[in-house]
Amino acid sequence: MTVLIGGTFRLPPEAVERFRPHMETMLGKSRAEDGCLTYSYAFDVLEPGLVRVFEAWRDQAALDAHFATAHLAAWRAAGVEHGVSDRRLSIYEVAAERPL
Repeated sequence: MTVLIGGTFRLPPEAVERFRPHMETMLGKSRAEDGCLTYSYAFDVLEPGLVRVFEAWRDQAALDAHFATAHLAAWRAAGVEHGVSDRRLSIYEVAAERPL
């Protein structure tokens, strides 16, 4: 069963450019993981510092493996250093998918 993660986190607008390399590293390493179908961040157009998150994983086992990676631990540590806050993420289990 495909597992999705969707949500947001906040970053002080003045820290965005300093944090961007950490985000790029996280994206690249996560996308290379076995079972990662999609992994993305998007800056909100109307709210500076609001980052939207969307991830899709083949199954819960792939997501569990992701949670145990060194790059996730490094990303979380960098987030603390750069002021990441208000992390609101949810997990969704997808039983079926069809084109819109």
